[in-house]
Amino acid sequence: MTDAQDTAADSSLRITGGTPPDDAGSSVTGAPTPLLEPREGIPPVIADAASLTEVISAFAAGSGPVAVDAERASGYRYGQRAYLVQLRREGAGTALIDPVACPDLSGLGAALAGAEWDLHAATQDLPCLREIGMVPTRLFDTELAGRLAGFPRVGLGAMVEGVLGYVLEKGHSAVDWSTRPLPEPWLRYAALDVELLVDLRDALEKELERQGKLEWALQEFDAIATAPPAEPRKDPWRRTSGMHKVRRRRQLGVVRELWETRDRIAQRRDVSPGKVLSDAAIVEAALSLPANVHALAALNGFGHRMGRRQLEQWQAAVDRAKALPDTALPQPGQPVAGPPPPRAWADKDPAAAARLSSARAGVTALAEQLGLPQENLVAPDTVRRICWEPPQSADTDSMESALTGYGARPWQVALVTPVLVKALSSKGS
Repeated sequence: MTDAQDTAADSSLRITGGTPPDDAGSSVTGAPTPLLEPREGIPPVIADAASLTEVISAFAAGSGPVAVDAERASGYRYGQRAYLVQLRREGAGTALIDPVACPDLSGLGAALAGAEWDLHAATQDLPCLREIGMVPTRLFDTELAGRLAGFPRVGLGAMVEGVLGYVLEKGHSAVDWSTRPLPEPWLRYAALDVELLVDLRDALEKELERQGKLEWALQEFDAIATAPPAEPRKDPWRRTSGMHKVRRRRQLGVVRELWETRDRIAQRRDVSPGKVLSDAAIVEAALSLPANVHALAALNGFGHRMGRRQLEQWQAAVDRAKALPDTALPQPGQPVAGPPPPRAWADKDPAAAARLSSARAGVTALAEQLGLPQENLVAPDTVRRICWEPPQSADTDSMESALTGYGARPWQVALVTPVLVKALSSKGS
């Protein structure tokens, strides 16, 4: 039994209500304290080269980890670029940087290259930070740490309140961060997001160490920091909401043409695609195959608020799809790499279905014993692939090799291998 299994089995040390015990074995008690102002006040927004140079020098001279956060304008602007970057470090204080006015932050990234970056839900912010030249070599993800420690709620606000006893200001996470100038309440909110991030990191490190899970977390953080940028999605138009209603190839062609037309317009105007045309309208037009602008205008999403010129551009997209030869129309469904959906396993391969059922039960039981989500113990897709095409020999070495090949970290391989070997051995391979 591992140290973490020992800890999880000891009910006196289990996390309750999302709050880990402190060093004395008790949780944060009493009413949480509202965190209303950054301790040094709201810093000015850095929006020119001279000020940025000063910030780079200050943060390079600082000590310890650096708290990092970024605000995007999802739902308002095209893409996922950063519109505000917040940092805090001991000896440097807090900085708010406008990456629109200062689009190249590679100098700042280089100055912080040797430091640990503390982020909350790092995979959400790293792509937009990479675009402006900020790429960490080491990081600590407080959201992922919370998952591994067994917190039922891992949002930043819930974690800060449960672990540190402070309430962060709420209400500005979904605003349009491309607004200029940014209102003072938004800047206060942004500064407070990094105010206690290093404190949270320190508390979570202690809790992970107490549970015997710190090494697991460090392996996860390293995997995030070293992961290459995600590949562009193939056929992103297939992710249009409501696609399950569209079955005929001609209709699929209309969805594709409308989606790609919308995307070009949204990119040119720098607005969220949903503000140009809704997914529901795209699907409605695909199902109806309108013959002309008049018929299009009668559909939901193309109502009286849409001008004649707009209607004509959408109808032209529909007409282009309708004119395509059959050979140019998209095929229904996406080419699937890997096993089919599990619901089809019982018919396609009953033995594989039995292996999957046994493996899932074993993984679920182990995850509950360890006090962490099963998807953090091992990726569900990895379990499916191994059960669909198991190793030739259901032994420890073969299973360890298979798990490693699918990207499982050493701690996951060590814990999950016995479970999967047992599942495959008992159900046959």
